[in-house]
Amino acid sequence: MLNLFVAAFLFLTPGKTIWLHDLDAAKETAKKEHKLILLNFSGSDWCIPCIRMHDEVLNNETFLNYAGENLVLVNADFPRKSKNQLSKAQQAINDKLAEQYNNNGAFPYTILLDPDGNKLKVWDGYYKNGANSFIDDIKAIQIK
Repeated sequence: MLNLFVAAFLFLTPGKTIWLHDLDAAKETAKKEHKLILLNFSGSDWCIPCIRMHDEVLNNETFLNYAGENLVLVNADFPRKSKNQLSKAQQAINDKLAEQYNNNGAFPYTILLDPDGNKLKVWDGYYKNGANSFIDDIKAIQIK
């Protein structure tokens, strides 16, 4: 039960922006709401660059406000500590996402997808330029 509380705390955010954990559901939402999908691969309990990326960029209030209007967010987490282990079903979903989009096992690894799941842009590693610059990168792709 504590893991559910921690997951909810980490992924429910101020602007009611929610991190989903199922790409199929995200695709449906993205098509219906005419949004792009941001898929982030993370190791929430061991990957320091992943933790920094979430703290400094992906959970930044400015980014979350932008995302709430323009993106469907998906997180594929790969925790290592036994207390943070995912359900077998969720692990299978994440493994399938990694096979399709992150077969090199990079962390953090963030991909902007169209509503059909096609890659538009990839950020490999920690994004050091901050939330505003990250938003600008996404906006540049949306304009094309």
